Amino acid sequence: MSQTEPRPGPRPLSPAPGPVPMSELLASCAAAAAVSTPPRAPAPETRRPGREHREAA
Repeated sequence: MSQTEPRPGPRPLSPAPGPVPMSELLASCAAAAAVSTPPRAPAPETRRPGREHREAA
């Protein structure tokens, strides 16, 4: 870059986004929680002895 060329100055700040409705904020938080929560482990089945397989007489 030569000394006669102007240097790029700081970029102007972009305007801030407008206010977000509370319903959209809550919905986005609920969606983030649903996506980041791992699935539940399956409930352990209770085994009852004597009811699964009966031997033939």
